[in-house]
Amino acid sequence: MEYRTLGRTGLRVSRLVLGTLSMGPLQADLGVDEGAALIRAAVELGVNLLDTAEVYGNYPHIRKGLRGLGDEMMVAGKSYACTWDGMKRSVEAARRGIDRDVIDIFLLHEQVSALTLEGHRPALEYLLEAKVRGIVRAVGVSTHFVEVVNAAAGMPDVEVIHPLLNRSGIGVRGGTLDQMVEAVTLAHASGKGVYAMKALGGGTLLEDVESSLAWVRDLPCVDAVAVGAADPRELEMDALVMAGGPVPESLRDAVRRRPKVLVIEESCTGCGECVKACQFGALAVVEGRARVSPSSCTLCGYCAARCEGFFIRVV
Repeated sequence: MEYRTLGRTGLRVSRLVLGTLSMGPLQADLGVDEGAALIRAAVELGVNLLDTAEVYGNYPHIRKGLRGLGDEMMVAGKSYACTWDGMKRSVEAARRGIDRDVIDIFLLHEQVSALTLEGHRPALEYLLEAKVRGIVRAVGVSTHFVEVVNAAAGMPDVEVIHPLLNRSGIGVRGGTLDQMVEAVTLAHASGKGVYAMKALGGGTLLEDVESSLAWVRDLPCVDAVAVGAADPRELEMDALVMAGGPVPESLRDAVRRRPKVLVIEESCTGCGECVKACQFGALAVVEGRARVSPSSCTLCGYCAARCEGFFIRVV
């Protein structure tokens, strides 16, 4: 496994980051033991950073997976909190949830504009205070928006950016794929640590994992790439691709990833909460039931977190 220093944070991270969204209830819904085993498998492969978020609902999996590991695996957390008090609650919930005194990286989750980023300044101020106190080691933002990457590039307090990047530009908002790459290049040149998300387009590029993952891996502006997995063999394949090595045909056959889909059950009540949660305009209520436009959906699963009846999920 290759390691790189994440911007100016001093954190030396593996080029493959374990994205944990897929193991939680919004997607594969693995049991706690299965999720913990996946984390252990990642450590065996040399992965030393996992990415989670408050909304993922997988702190129990991570807590068990990290037990006894010490500093072998670092954690990046995220929260939608926009106030000082709200972010404090989120950081404390993460510390309790995963049983760690220190969260290595904590991000403002899914910032949608420069104006929003500025409006969430109180939450960032709490993270900066938490860094001074030693309970957070580095702070930053995650985003799908070109504008936010450009704004964060000029903010001295932002150390890490977690942008959406894939070769098809699926999910890039507020600009083109070329403009996103240009923005991330600027941010990286200004000293920001960059670990990318959605390299496989939320599952839509699973038919060509190797070239899709390699495209993001080879961008000079990307330090590491977060990839979700629900099976240790998927992790092994991802690690081989990130190392630039060949993937044995036997492993490729064993993985046989199939594209994910968003499933909306017939029992959906059409309340519209999922529509409000979708940044991409991929959902609408039609004739009393939520409907999805596959061409607009990034299969993030965040809509499922808003569905009180559990009628919607990514599978």
